[in-house]
Amino acid sequence: PARLRVNQRHRSVGTTLLVIFFAAGALICLVTMLALAFPGGFLEPIWRLKPEARVEFQKIGGWSVALMGVAGAACGLAAVGLAKNAEWGRRLAIGVLTVNLVGDSLNALLRHDARTLIGLPIGGVMILYLVMNGRAARRSSSALI
Repeated sequence: PARLRVNQRHRSVGTTLLVIFFAAGALICLVTMLALAFPGGFLEPIWRLKPEARVEFQKIGGWSVALMGVAGAACGLAAVGLAKNAEWGRRLAIGVLTVNLVGDSLNALLRHDARTLIGLPIGGVMILYLVMNGRAARRSSSALI
């Protein structure tokens, strides 16, 4: 028989969607790492999606694989933490989204790339959801004590 932990909560649909979002981010980072590590390989066609990305990664050089590794690990860990309804997963997800919002803002300001501005309201809504979800979870867990 399965034992239930006292602090175990039901995962909401919103949180499940965020788990999928962060898992997809981790997978995209992995594919990008492989494409960068093995140029000209079978993943070469992915650069057709965003040709300027390859140029930007080439400017970074070998560090681009490491950068994608860190981003992918952060996304993967956030997905695992959110799937477990762990507070650290929620905080990590907020951190990843915040870093992304800062990056989008800097791209818009410094590179004059207005397309990145679409990420601001989307990321903002995700952060707001995670913050509100965390508050609700703390209220319900304190009510149980």
